[in-house]
Amino acid sequence: MAMAGGSDDGSPMMEMNMTPLIDVLLVLLIMFIITIPVATHAINIDLPAPDPNSNPPEVDPITNKIVLTPDNQILWNGESITQGGLVSNLQQSMAFAVEPELQFEPEANASYDLSAQVLTLIKASGVTKFGFVGNEKYRQFGSGA
Repeated sequence: MAMAGGSDDGSPMMEMNMTPLIDVLLVLLIMFIITIPVATHAINIDLPAPDPNSNPPEVDPITNKIVLTPDNQILWNGESITQGGLVSNLQQSMAFAVEPELQFEPEANASYDLSAQVLTLIKASGVTKFGFVGNEKYRQFGSGA
């Protein structure tokens, strides 16, 4: 008696049965999806507490300038501060009735990582009057001058 699926002449079957393989792959895919934790895109920065004995630099009600130096210093209106001091100064500047302008000027060899951290702090503070200054120094970039 002949089978409906093909001839039964005793020769080996040449096609592989893919159904069990697909079932195993689907089970593995579901297991990986369940076990992967939900990705959270947050930057956690432990900021140091400001030193109560130090005198923080004054916050100008008109214009404040942040300069980043190549030796990883943050200068607020020419005075060196920590990241905690920067956060404090930004909060003070937001307390004015008219928000003062904040100017950001990283020096040529300043750390990109420090620049990214400072920009994250500035963005988190809610400052709206913000600008990059000092770009005219790099007008001749690449000319070999």
